Amino acid sequence: MIRRDHPDLSVSQQCELVKLSRSAVYYMPAGISAITLELMKAIDRVFTKYPFFGSRQIAAYLRREGVIAGRHRVRRLMAKMGLEAICKQPRTSRPHPQHKVYPYLLRGMTINRPNQVWCSDITFIPVKHGFLYLAQSWIGRRGKF
Repeated sequence: MIRRDHPDLSVSQQCELVKLSRSAVYYMPAGISAITLELMKAIDRVFTKYPFFGSRQIAAYLRREGVIAGRHRVRRLMAKMGLEAICKQPRTSRPHPQHKVYPYLLRGMTINRPNQVWCSDITFIPVKHGFLYLAQSWIGRRGKF
């Protein structure tokens, strides 16, 4: 679109006409270095062998093999390669598509006596081999709920 050897229009004028910044015309993308490509191959090799490893475990595994790479770099490269550890995910906030959404009936309600309102909460707790749920209940006694 932009011709640097245009006889009548400068590069600045051509960029202005097509609403493009001049820096976009002169930008030369930097390729991925050979070291980064080797690291990406190593990450892919480890991830293929252990698809349940996350960035921490892959970084530790590579460190044991003599490849020095920080966890954040491994995480960034895994994201760039589209790799994500295979593990169980909590399904606490995924309602069924046909489930009715009920209105919040306590909005603005003043609670002025004991046992007027009860409330409960379910909390997700990750553990070594999966996850647990903690259920709590309490009674609203004063103020707004």
